[in-house]
Order: sequence, then C-alpha cells, then structure tokens
Amino acid sequence: MMLRLEEGIKAVKLARQTIEDYVKKTVAPSQQRVTDLENIFNEKRGVFVTIHTFPEHDLRGCIGIPEPIMPLKNAIIDSAKSATHDPRFPPLAEKELDSIIIEVTVLTKPEVIKVSNPRDYLSQIKVGRDGLIAEQGFYRGLLLPQVPVEQKWSVEEFLSHTCMKAGLLPDAWFDKNTKIYRFTGQIFTETIPRGNIMEKKL
Repeated sequence: MMLRLEEGIKAVKLARQTIEDYVKKTVAPSQQRVTDLENIFNEKRGVFVTIHTFPEHDLRGCIGIPEPIMPLKNAIIDSAKSATHDPRFPPLAEKELDSIIIEVTVLTKPEVIKVSNPRDYLSQIKVGRDGLIAEQGFYRGLLLPQVPVEQKWSVEEFLSHTCMKAGLLPDAWFDKNTKIYRFTGQIFTETIPRGNIMEKKL
C-alpha cells in the first residue's frame, strides 16, 4: 500500500524529530509524534533514512531496515537514530542539524529475481524503479532505487555496485550462488533543512 503525501510528510517529520532529539540527547525522543500517526504507520514495512548535507547534497548517513519486520513508525525511529552513527562517517553533531536534509524511503518487500541465465537480469531490472539486494551466503548488500539514477549507472553497473556493496566481486551476479532481490521505494524528502517535504519521483 502506497503512502499518501501527508503520510510521507509525517514520516520525514518523525525521522527529523527523532534525529534532533537523539543528537541533542532529549529524553524520550519522538514519543510525542508517534501518537498522531495513521494506521499505515502500524504496518510492518522496510524503510531507510538518509541524511544529506545542505546545500552540497553530499551523503552524511544512510541506514535502514530492508525487511518488513516491525511497524513503520518503529522502523523509522530506529533507522533515523542509526543514520546519525553511520560507520562510514563521524557521528552527527548538534551543530550540523541546521545544514542537513532528511530523506525517508519506504520499501516494498524484497523479492528474489528468478532467472535461468544471469544475463536475463539486464531485462528484468529497471533503473529508476528498482532497488537491489545482492546476497551470497553471509554477504549481503543493498542499494536504494535512487542510487543508480543519481550515479547515472546502467543496469549492469547497478548490479556490479550492489555486489560490491555486499563485499563481493563486481561480477558476482553471474554466480549461480548469488541471489539478486529487487524492491521499489517511495521517497519523501525535505527540500531545505526543516522545510517543505515532497515526494521525489525518479
């Protein structure tokens, strides 16, 4: 079920408030906002929270929960907190809160793409629609649908980068032991720090 714009706006506001409360070490972060949410926020959904610098739009943190294992409101809160401590970057500081924009991507359940020949992935995957997960044994990596659009990748490049995100070789998608999953995402983002929120179309 898709989120309406007003629900997407609340999702981003919940993520923003969680991040601000968490970084400022406010007691009981975000509880005051959770009570006013629609029923869709009680549905189990996967979600990612992304933090970008403003106005540069450089990545500052991106953490999420790919599988629908908890209510959306809880997944947003957990992901937002974790995004402030993305291990690729220093922890988010309070002085940065005025110069970041928050993006929330609500995911559909990942589904494995079944192919008889790995080359068939190229026709099964669409840049601008699909996000990907590459999985082989304990190795697993995910790239959101917006990433190949922003990077101007082909489907083949998208597959290779997803494999590398999993810690695999770029051509691991040719290996029959590698599973490739796809999912779609609804993206809601601030346009400026604490400003208007829009649904981003790829």
